[in-house]
Amino acid sequence: MEISELIQADEETLSSVNHLLPQLSSSAQVITLDRLRTLVSSDCTRLYLAKEGDHIHGMLSLVVFPIPTGTKAWVEDVVVDDAARGKGVGKSLMRHAMEQAETLGAKAVDLTSRPSREAANKLYQSLGFETRETNVYRYLG
Repeated sequence: MEISELIQADEETLSSVNHLLPQLSSSAQVITLDRLRTLVSSDCTRLYLAKEGDHIHGMLSLVVFPIPTGTKAWVEDVVVDDAARGKGVGKSLMRHAMEQAETLGAKAVDLTSRPSREAANKLYQSLGFETRETNVYRYLG
């Protein structure tokens, strides 16, 4: 299993990403090649893929950005293909993202996860993530 950053978006990768997105969320919509290229070219966002040969088993987004108090890192959109769950793919993706965040100057990595995602929450806790005393808000204006 190889974890690598997507550097150049193409139709084949787009197809794999769009196969994974509904497994992440039932409300996730397919993305276009232009949108994938926008993500890949972003200075703040890195899309990491877990690949075995030409097959993509999972992905996650790492967003790293500067703020006045330091460098912030967020992990978003962690998803492993149903057929590859329980095989360490998520753990490999997360470890890679954590290492990259540190290399890029982040002192901590944040993420959110629905309580119903029990396996994911156990994974994050096993990697040293702790529940924070905070509220999460969303404005849909």
